[in-house]
Amino acid sequence: MSDNSFTPRVFSGIQPSGGLTLGNYLGAIKRFVTMQDDAFETIYCMVDLHAITVWQDPKDLAHNTRELAAGFIASGISPEKSILINQSQVPEHAQLGWIFNCVARMGWMGRMTQFKDKAGKNTENVSLGLFGYPALMAADILIYHATHVPVGEDQKQHLELTRDIAAKFNHDYGVDFFPITEPVIEGAATRVMSLRDGSKKMSKSDPSDASRINMTDDADAIAKKIRKAKTDPDALPSEAAGLADRPEARNLVNIFAALSDQTVDQVLAEVGGQQFGAFKPLLADLAVSKLGPISTEMARLMDDPAEIDRILARGALQAREITAPILKRTYEIVGMVG
Repeated sequence: MSDNSFTPRVFSGIQPSGGLTLGNYLGAIKRFVTMQDDAFETIYCMVDLHAITVWQDPKDLAHNTRELAAGFIASGISPEKSILINQSQVPEHAQLGWIFNCVARMGWMGRMTQFKDKAGKNTENVSLGLFGYPALMAADILIYHATHVPVGEDQKQHLELTRDIAAKFNHDYGVDFFPITEPVIEGAATRVMSLRDGSKKMSKSDPSDASRINMTDDADAIAKKIRKAKTDPDALPSEAAGLADRPEARNLVNIFAALSDQTVDQVLAEVGGQQFGAFKPLLADLAVSKLGPISTEMARLMDDPAEIDRILARGALQAREITAPILKRTYEIVGMVG
């Protein structure tokens, strides 16, 4: 199988660790939706095996997996157009993950900045899974021979590792079997910042609920959080360069641009010169019109978890039609008797 025969295929996943935010929606899910209408096969995944690299309460993990699936579907990911799965129902992810544990090098893993950030000072006390999970992430992508992965800036290093693992496997075994996957990074708000501090990423782990817009927030909560978002006293500039040293202003304009499918300069051409007292109500109305229907549909889907489970089970069957032959061929290349 040569490079030229790879089907254009997109894979991406999000951890079901609870609390989908506007950051997840604009940084990932909104792009997932548009890519399923392009010339790609699309596979989207709740990466529950990654979630347990840090201990999860089992009831919470099951709830969060279903809620993330509901968020995907409510945002416009169609189980008819995309394969929608939770990772643990497709065992080939973990099986290829082991092969890649044996291809990847300790030094490569040790350089992963996300591991250092998550482990903090106490690296001796975190799970082996947290250290090794970029090899499983490589397997998630390459078990589908995915050619493109939409990623946020914070995952770019992991995708580079995926490319290194594919190249080393191909080199070590003298094959041209795994594609060198391309990152897809685009959009005005690929990195959405906290509403309380424009220098920090919007995060579900921030103690202040006012720092983020949750995908389950109703219209009133969304509007209130935007009204109270931190800003500065100056008027909005008329071009993007004027936002350089204004992190909170830049964040709100980025969010507006991403929600309205415009560039930052297009937004500023309309609102340049306005004070935040005039701009925030515009942003609140826009956010409510885009996000309100998603939170309503998520709530409806969560009332019928059995239907979500059926969608994920069907997705796993579709996924395994792709993954089983790729794993079988990988095992043959490595010399496993089967």
